[in-house]
Amino acid sequence: MTARLTVWYDGACPLCIREIALMRRLDKQQRIAFADVAEPSTNCPIDRSLMLARFHATTEQGETLSGAAAFAAMWREIPPLRPLGLMAQNRVVLALLERAYTLFLKVRPLLQRLAR
Repeated sequence: MTARLTVWYDGACPLCIREIALMRRLDKQQRIAFADVAEPSTNCPIDRSLMLARFHATTEQGETLSGAAAFAAMWREIPPLRPLGLMAQNRVVLALLERAYTLFLKVRPLLQRLAR
């Protein structure tokens, strides 16, 4: 099966590496292509520094999503997580997830140091 979504991740981030490893295991149908933004040879659809600062995913149609919307798109491609992704199509749910993700981003540097 051809990948339906490209997930852009920070391969230099220990948290991201663990999360992407889990997503790869769950993506048994290989609907997702995973691209390491930290790798200099990776051709990014937007500015690399922006992609490293937030989680991104690009749909088959070429739309690049950021933050909670990108997570929700990834979840919809993985059958066990699909219900979460479908719930996130609701504006209120997506707004709550985005708020939680924004809060996570504030503590991410500390969590990265602890994970190293």
